[in-house]
Amino acid sequence: MASKAAHKRLTREYKAITENPPPYIQAHPSDSNILEWHYIITGPEDTPYHNGQYWGTLVFPPNYPFAPPAIRMHTPSGRFQQSTRLCLSISDFHPRSFNPAWEVSTILIGLLSFMTSEEMTTGSISNTAAERRFLAARSRWWNSTGGGSHLKNPSSKGNVKAGDGGAKFKAEWPEVDKENWDWMKENKIDPANGARMGGSPCAPQLAVPASSGAQTQAVVDAVVQQRDAGAGWLSRNRLLLVGGGIFVYVLIARLLGDGEQA
Repeated sequence: MASKAAHKRLTREYKAITENPPPYIQAHPSDSNILEWHYIITGPEDTPYHNGQYWGTLVFPPNYPFAPPAIRMHTPSGRFQQSTRLCLSISDFHPRSFNPAWEVSTILIGLLSFMTSEEMTTGSISNTAAERRFLAARSRWWNSTGGGSHLKNPSSKGNVKAGDGGAKFKAEWPEVDKENWDWMKENKIDPANGARMGGSPCAPQLAVPASSGAQTQAVVDAVVQQRDAGAGWLSRNRLLLVGGGIFVYVLIARLLGDGEQA
């Protein structure tokens, strides 16, 4: 149970973060427990996480703000182990380094900053940018279906790592969950596996920049022009080449004949 000071502080912070949310971040406490907060980080532009929807929790101790929360990210990201406590200077791994002046928004901004770096810690993982983009594209599907576990006898709500069919996410983010299902329907995403219907769920879909098609065509055009230029030169100078070849042949034959007479 939250102390009176923690309850007062978290109530004030909820009001502040609702009225002035940091970029890419939204968060709220659970209706049943003000010490349990749920956040969504939207992947920033110019990162492999762009447009990804990353859901996680902050679990605060009863004596907050004099001790930091446990930080987890539930949505697979390619950056953090799923539903695993993260070792950060702003997390419960380092209570002595936590500054009571830091707020929920400070903690989540710090998490986003660490996420977009390549620094390693307990709970983080290495991965390719392609795999992270692949997971970002599937993140909405994963959040609202529990990774497809809604079709596979999901475990009880709250056991997110084992697969609860998206029940916990829906309970905490009902409006976002509805948006996700509408998005899946609009984009013809198969709820069973997160793949576009008619596509393959097996491998990352490597994104090709829109400009690459024009770049490729430009290269092809240049090669064709060089080829055509070469062919045109041969065509225009065919007689000269044939005449030069005959001249060389006659010259060699005459030299050989003079040598025999000598």
